[in-house]
Amino acid sequence: MTFKVYHSNGNPDYLMIFDFDETYYPHELQGWQLKDLYELEEYLDRIVHKKNIRIGWVTGSSLADIHKKMRAARMNYLPHFIASNLGTELWEINPKGEFHQNQEWRKRIKRSGFSHRVVEDFINDLRQLYGIQLQKQTQFGQQSFKMNYYYFIEDSARVKYDLDIIKQLARNSGINFNINRCNPLAGDPVNAFDVDFIPQNTGKRAVVYFVIKQFSISVENTFAFGDSGNDIEMLKAVKHGYLLQNATEEAKQLHDTITADPYAKGIQNVCRIFF
Repeated sequence: MTFKVYHSNGNPDYLMIFDFDETYYPHELQGWQLKDLYELEEYLDRIVHKKNIRIGWVTGSSLADIHKKMRAARMNYLPHFIASNLGTELWEINPKGEFHQNQEWRKRIKRSGFSHRVVEDFINDLRQLYGIQLQKQTQFGQQSFKMNYYYFIEDSARVKYDLDIIKQLARNSGINFNINRCNPLAGDPVNAFDVDFIPQNTGKRAVVYFVIKQFSISVENTFAFGDSGNDIEMLKAVKHGYLLQNATEEAKQLHDTITADPYAKGIQNVCRIFF
């Protein structure tokens, strides 16, 4: 299946960022969701040319997973770039649909000193010193610069204490982290937190800042859409950051700009206000 790439005029005037899972891509693939998605794709293809917009997906998913999901939904368009694995990889996509890693971003990742050994030692300390168990997310595998775990809620009274310990020890170890409540609609288990470890100075917010600087885009002209707790910092990094109506309850407690409609319809209705 061949995908088209949204038109590009070169140096963009606007930046539009989307989380992928349960924001741009609806996991249930219901008829109405796909209809709205295809309409959004055609709408975006029209406005990116007229308004000179750069579109990107910033997601926790791997590139392989994204391709699989795109085929499942029979999507038509690729964005101009994809920041996969929680922004630890930055792929730029040319008009032919060819993927190239951004070399400046890649150098930043390699300079970070992040390693599996450092994270594994940290996980052992959590278990041995604090009795905190993290379970590997084996269905996704561990990536070169992102390690995924679940924290299962066994005692609700301990959750805040345990998560605070994880955050503090990660900071002390020079490891960046993402912790948010799991979303079963995206294939996660119930009653668990998603715990990801990544290099310092990476992640969704860092990618947004990097792309804004790379293309000298005015912050006034930046947009982002998400649905979960790990999108909040990304939404706050832009001028116009929106949670979708289908966002998790955790996310809605952290960010109060929410679309009236879910998924692609929520995105398109906001875009029509500005474009």
